[in-house]
Amino acid sequence: MTNVPPTPSSLRGAVDLSSLVDRAQRPPQTTSAPDPAAPPAVAGSGAVTLPSLVIDVTDETFQDVLQLSDVVPVIVDIWAEWCGPCKQLSPVLERLTEEYAGRLVLAKVDADTNPQLVQAFQAQSIPTVAAVIGGRPLGLFVGALPEAQVRDVFEQVLAAAEQNGITGSVTVDGAAAPGDGADQGEPEPEPLPPHHQAAYDAIERGDYAAAVQEYRTAIAQDPHDQMAVAGLAQVSLLDRLQGRTAEEIRSAAGAAPQDVEAQLAVADLDVSGGHVEDAFGRLLDLVPTVFGTEREALRVRLVEYFELIGAEDPRVVAARRRLANALY
Repeated sequence: MTNVPPTPSSLRGAVDLSSLVDRAQRPPQTTSAPDPAAPPAVAGSGAVTLPSLVIDVTDETFQDVLQLSDVVPVIVDIWAEWCGPCKQLSPVLERLTEEYAGRLVLAKVDADTNPQLVQAFQAQSIPTVAAVIGGRPLGLFVGALPEAQVRDVFEQVLAAAEQNGITGSVTVDGAAAPGDGADQGEPEPEPLPPHHQAAYDAIERGDYAAAVQEYRTAIAQDPHDQMAVAGLAQVSLLDRLQGRTAEEIRSAAGAAPQDVEAQLAVADLDVSGGHVEDAFGRLLDLVPTVFGTEREALRVRLVEYFELIGAEDPRVVAARRRLANALY
């Protein structure tokens, strides 16, 4: 296995995937069936064929990504359906992946259904974007970035891959040839409303407090702006977690299981990592044991989570029913 060079400045936070696969035990590249007439495959070169350059992967299928990363670098997008910034970032990742025409692949991981990958990539907030090069993971960035910055990150990933001999390509099974009348790309997304764009810009520069204010202004102007409501819930969570470590939060919660503030903080951490049911259970267990302002704080936070995740989500439906029973 080749060695990944020192991480460039924008490729931060290497993670350990040893809990998912033992690289020493896995076989050489087997991403596509070999051609009996072809010469032996060499890891890092050659081409493979996939149904798409954008693939959905799970805890169970991630070994395929590790194998594929011996041919091309794989970008990993850890997202969730309820995550507002994910909806902004994912189309950018997908569009750029298509533009690079098989030099890299995008692997999408649903945080709600793949806890092992969330843990392996240390995804304390989503979206979390990483790369895998020659079976080695590299942390890239957290949160939504503008397309120009994402493109710069992709270029650095490709440069790191080339330094390690990962210079293969992926072709799409049944892909249409250029000029045959096939779809030449997705339409440009509609521009965001002004306060949404201002919030998005604030999130990019890490000013979550400013983003909170922009979303609150949007809601004041239109109380039915559900995108702003969901965005406010998401960025409020990020604001509360900013500057704190997971170890610090979990240690405080473990030391004071009846402390409402400590449990609210660890519930934020659970939700940011996709452990929604854990967060719901933690707070709902506390509701019957406290009163007054503490109970109201739990109710408000749970309602915020409901907005964040979506009213139709079955976990929200069950938690909302349980909250109503505890309160009334």
